[in-house]
Amino acid sequence: MAIYTRTGDRGKTSLFDGQRVSKASLRVEAYGTVDELNSIIGVIIAEKLKINKELIKIQNDLFDIGSSLANPTSKTLGYLGNRVKEFEKSIDEMTNDLPALSNFILPGGGKTGATLHFARTISRRTERKIVTLSEKEPIDKNIIMYLNRLSDLLFTMARFVNFGEKNKEIIWIQSDH
Repeated sequence: MAIYTRTGDRGKTSLFDGQRVSKASLRVEAYGTVDELNSIIGVIIAEKLKINKELIKIQNDLFDIGSSLANPTSKTLGYLGNRVKEFEKSIDEMTNDLPALSNFILPGGGKTGATLHFARTISRRTERKIVTLSEKEPIDKNIIMYLNRLSDLLFTMARFVNFGEKNKEIIWIQSDH
């Protein structure tokens, strides 16, 4: 099977239902950003962490979400509600092992922690793109809830990894201008 088809050479692509749309459409932008998020999570998985099993599940979820967004007539991804509950449980469990957070922290720490923070920001951007799309076209609302909680999970994972690697969190200090 050839990797290239030449069908997108003029700035159009096909959705799952065969509809041709601009590559600049909100829908293509939304599922393209999901793909970007999935890719950065792949970078984190390459670090071979204890959380890799969960990250791989997230990658599979993101493929489902991208497929749903590429298909305007797709079915609801109802299982995402259960995944959100799983995220909340994981967040609570990791938070119990972390120092209390009483200040805003700067994204960073070690390489893996910083990359998890980066993934968190991509998750937030993905959520914004999908909210924008949802204001124009119907999409599964479970996707927005999932991405919102995913960014919380990635934030907590960043803190958890940094704590485990003994990388100190840097407190944000507001500038006096």
